[in-house]
Amino acid sequence: MRKLVNSGVVWVGLSISIFGFYSCNQSGTNKVQNVGAVDSMPPKKDSLLAVQDSISKVDSLRKDTITKMEENVDYKGTKDTTVLLTDTVSPRYIYLTFDDGPLNGSQHLDSIATAKGIKINAFLIGNHDKMSKKLHSFTERYKNNPLVDCYNHSYWHAHNKYSTFYSNPQTAFEDFELAEQSLGLTHKIVRLPGRNIWYIGDRKKVDLKSGASTAELLHQNGYKVIGWDCEWKINGVTGKPDLSVNQLYTQMKNLLRKGTSYTKNNVVLLTHDNMYQTKKGQRLLSDLIDSLKQHPNYRFEFVRNYPQ
Repeated sequence: MRKLVNSGVVWVGLSISIFGFYSCNQSGTNKVQNVGAVDSMPPKKDSLLAVQDSISKVDSLRKDTITKMEENVDYKGTKDTTVLLTDTVSPRYIYLTFDDGPLNGSQHLDSIATAKGIKINAFLIGNHDKMSKKLHSFTERYKNNPLVDCYNHSYWHAHNKYSTFYSNPQTAFEDFELAEQSLGLTHKIVRLPGRNIWYIGDRKKVDLKSGASTAELLHQNGYKVIGWDCEWKINGVTGKPDLSVNQLYTQMKNLLRKGTSYTKNNVVLLTHDNMYQTKKGQRLLSDLIDSLKQHPNYRFEFVRNYPQ
């Protein structure tokens, strides 16, 4: 009997480890609510705190139980992964992408882009824009800033039920269409909630099969589907990062030097708007940008200019 109990404890521990995985990740240390209730949340004027608390688990795959049964299996097209091991190639392109806006923090990203004179990319959620006048004003700030491009990150963000959301590709596709119309987006560029999937031109990469059909349908209707090469997670409350500025800079540089990003000489960084609501988070982002700007061959670019 003791052996059975011990085995059960080990199995529970392993299960918890598996479900600690994140896609379109957020720090798991935040004290948050589940964003799956977004569609039933009564609108509150300028309810930034409610939205802020709800978003930290938006991209968690802990409830997406199909995750443990799926693997990174689907590649289409040929990618040149020749090891470059040089910093002399010029130019090389950096795409700073920020998911889940508008949120408290979006206004600071707008200001940082202006202060640093760099291009950034915001993947927006349609429902967030409708939750308060203040959040909508952050969307407008983005759209009025020539250094910010706005793209589609769905309307409901799958209600945090990713496998269910992607089980009906047509419904999922219509959700992206709704976001495009609601936000007034001009670029047919999307990032799938909870999935690191690429589909550009004749190349694609699928991390989890349950999103593949939705990505295919989007592609057939003229959308580019954008994933990411590396990610930076910062606790939205404490401002504590999972990687130091130097560690992240080194990771991005190595992806470019070795030609191991999805497209050689291009690297896409994923992070989230609400991570920059604190002064500490803003300072970390500013320091990363300064480090990247010091490299003579790096250029900040819009995702719409990502190569086919």
